[in-house]
Amino acid sequence: MSAPARILVVDDEAPIRRFLRVALEAEGYGVIEAGTAREGLAMAARETPALVVLDLGLPDADGLTVLRDLRGWSTVPVLILSVRADESDKVAALDAGAQDYVVKPFGVKEFLARVRGLLRDRSTEAVPSVLSIGPLRIDAADHSAAMDGVALHLTRREFDLLWMLASHRGRLVTQEMILRAIWGPAHAEDSQYLRVYVRQLRQKLGDDAANPRFIATEPGIGYRFLDPSLT
Repeated sequence: MSAPARILVVDDEAPIRRFLRVALEAEGYGVIEAGTAREGLAMAARETPALVVLDLGLPDADGLTVLRDLRGWSTVPVLILSVRADESDKVAALDAGAQDYVVKPFGVKEFLARVRGLLRDRSTEAVPSVLSIGPLRIDAADHSAAMDGVALHLTRREFDLLWMLASHRGRLVTQEMILRAIWGPAHAEDSQYLRVYVRQLRQKLGDDAANPRFIATEPGIGYRFLDPSLT
């Protein structure tokens, strides 16, 4: 039996999050919650949800900014929930990469039908919760990683960085994408901060920056996680 699809709900209103959790869990879905833009981006990177339900009125950033940041490194379907009912708002969200748009207040049956439709479209593209890349095994469910069967002792930030890079293996992930997703929009320019974490992660992976097995640097741009099966 396959694991239930996990849905990330990003909304600053706790009653809305509770309402959606009850409705979604009643349908058999797993639910992850975030109340801010920063938390939402971090959880999208760490938890790799099957769907993101995103409010546009967040306290620390506009939802469209979150959506554009997310689209820089993820193709996860996004369903917008918003009180903004103008056509221009809907068009802006769809142009920024949302798959659907529901105006608050909304009917739960319609909402669940939209969710089912988006997950049905996505079903063949789901990211696995466990990645095996050469001798490296990474498990998103319990936030663990092992090399040749030996556990790696990673901090939460180091694991989030490893998972984000590995789940996009073979693709360039920019410094800004990583910083925004894991540390939040306020740290989008802290490239030196990121380099420290990349160096620490390489040390724990036994990786060599000059001759990498796992993390390759694209100077001035970002990083690419190497996978022999993709070469």
